[in-house]
Formats: sequence, structure tokens, C-alpha cells
Amino acid sequence: MKSEALNNVITYAPKSRDELIDYAFEHKKILVAVNAEKILHATDQSRAIINRNLGYPDGIGAVWALQKKGHKSTVKIPGCELWLNVMAKHFQSKSFYLVGSKQEVIEATVNQLKSDFKGVNICNFRNGYVKTKEEEQDLIEDIKKHQPDVIFVAMGSPKQELLMERMQRHHKAVYQGLGGSFDVYTGNVKRAPKWWVKNNLEWAYRLISQPSRIKRQIHLVRFIINLNLNRY
Repeated sequence: MKSEALNNVITYAPKSRDELIDYAFEHKKILVAVNAEKILHATDQSRAIINRNLGYPDGIGAVWALQKKGHKSTVKIPGCELWLNVMAKHFQSKSFYLVGSKQEVIEATVNQLKSDFKGVNICNFRNGYVKTKEEEQDLIEDIKKHQPDVIFVAMGSPKQELLMERMQRHHKAVYQGLGGSFDVYTGNVKRAPKWWVKNNLEWAYRLISQPSRIKRQIHLVRFIINLNLNRY
């Protein structure tokens, strides 16, 4: 699978979700979402985190940038959908471990997954409030004990990526950072309707729903201008 440096952020250009998932399993990768904002505002730390792992085009801005670089068949893969694609593809043969969100949300997530994916092997889970080194070490020891094939961590960036990297040193697996995806999955947070998502207008729906996001969306305009000026 090919990749491209966008503002020195190495972003892979998958032609399908299956291609990305298969690559992640083959190489035991940490999947990190890349969008226009992460490319535009890349810091030394955020850039290094993505470049050490498997950055994929989570937003349409990243897709446009990759296509402009010649990767015409690149597809957008929202992270809040990708983890469920991983589940659907491997729930009958792989084991899963979930970390993140509030206790009631993680419990609701696990219950919903067991309903949606009959027979799924969720070997353990815990909330995202890992506050001390001792709690983190206990988590790592539990992961080493259960040996899951896939670990989903929903804490927000860069906390979730840094934790996944520390976990990866002790247990090789496929990891994915999910941000607020458990809340979306359980209905605590509503995503844009399907038409908006399908037409790459999810950002516009969020702006209409939350006008306070205008400052963030201005960054998308800056990104598009930079892209058209071949600055990436």
C-alpha cells in the first residue's frame, strides 16, 4: 500500500477498507486517523506519532491531498466506521479488548457489540480513566494476560496514540484510536445523517449544528487554499 508525505505527515492511500485492514493485520500496526486539521496543524509530536504508525485518510481533506499527489483511487475511511469494519471482518476469528470513555458508555458499547456481532470474543474492557502509572501498568499486564488480536482505545489524541505505543511495546496487535466513537456507536453523540456523510459534507453539517465550530472550519478553507497552491 502506497503512502505520501503531506506537510511531512506520512499518510497511506488505501484503495479500499479491506486493503487498509489487511495491511494493518499483516504488519500489526497502530491505526491513526489523518484529516485536514492534522495535516495543516502538524506539530513535531503529532507528526512523529503518525509517521511511526499507520496514518489513514479519515477526512475528505486528506483524500483530496492524496488524490492531488496522484493516488486517484484513494478512499475516505472514517475512523468511527473503520473499527466496526474491523469487527465485521474478524469478529468470528479474532479477540478484542476495549479501552476508553466513561464506565457506562464502555459497558453499553460492549453490550451493543455482543448484540450486533453474535459470538464476538471481547476478552476484556475498561473505561478510559487511566490516571496513574500503576493503573496503566495494570492495564498492560491484563492485555499481556489476555493476548487480544485487536485493541481499540477511545481517549482522544494524542493521549490514545501514546498509550497504544506503550502497549505495543509489550503486546503486538492491531491497535486503533477511536476518539469519541464509542459515544457515537451507543447513540450518546449523533453523527451527521447518511446523505451528508456520503457527499463528503459532514463538516458542513457539524458547522450548521454547531456554529461555534466556525473557527475550526476556517482552517479547512486554509487547507484547501494551500492544497491548490501545491504546498503539500
